[in-house]
Amino acid sequence: MSEGGVSGVGQLGTAERFGEAELVGGAQPIIRVRGLTKVYHVGDVEVRALRGVDLDIARGEFVAIVGASGSGKSTLFHILGGLTPPTSGTVTIDGKDLGGMSNQQRTDLRKTTVGFVFQKYNLLPTLSAEDNIKIVEYIGGRSTTFTPEFEEVLRLLGIQDRMKHKPRALSGGQQQRVAIARGIVNKPAILLADEPTGNLDSQNSAAVLGLIKDLNERTGQTISHDPEAASYASRTVHIRDGRIV
Repeated sequence: MSEGGVSGVGQLGTAERFGEAELVGGAQPIIRVRGLTKVYHVGDVEVRALRGVDLDIARGEFVAIVGASGSGKSTLFHILGGLTPPTSGTVTIDGKDLGGMSNQQRTDLRKTTVGFVFQKYNLLPTLSAEDNIKIVEYIGGRSTTFTPEFEEVLRLLGIQDRMKHKPRALSGGQQQRVAIARGIVNKPAILLADEPTGNLDSQNSAAVLGLIKDLNERTGQTISHDPEAASYASRTVHIRDGRIV
């Protein structure tokens, strides 16, 4: 995907300005966000985390969403992943309107359409690496037997011989690779990688981002708001003060 693009929706102006993907042959984006706002109330204080975000992301793109702490990027990720509802605006994921979904439907979306990779790994400490991955398959209603295709992913990630180890016996880089495998095991259309290298040294950071890019090219959608991901991504979207800039 090219970084620029043509006007996506008439009055919205250029696609580049509004963070829209260049869509081939009129294809619908896998993610479409319009007029998105999110307001939090902390005591008597009103915090406007998002202030009218418009964003299109095409199927198969690797997009880096970057911005300073407090810019609204984490809030945007949480809304895209169905973890928190917006205050106003619309979010469409793979043709499904999040605004019209019940809590159960948003849960089903996370089981089947959206995968997550977190900065702190979030592996269950009492389970082996293998079982940390298989529990996601089980929750998603899938077979817990790894396919030959997924075994190849484990080989690519360099963790195929670490599956019986618990997280405490794995390095930070290995734990994050397990987390990546867990995020893609159910073949989600979208992978949200929330600062996936935030706890890694520079060598492991480069290795993990290279693997995410490779997996994106093999399997499809990836989004990340790790600043280091910008050099690996096909497009970079900047967010500041709750707005795409």
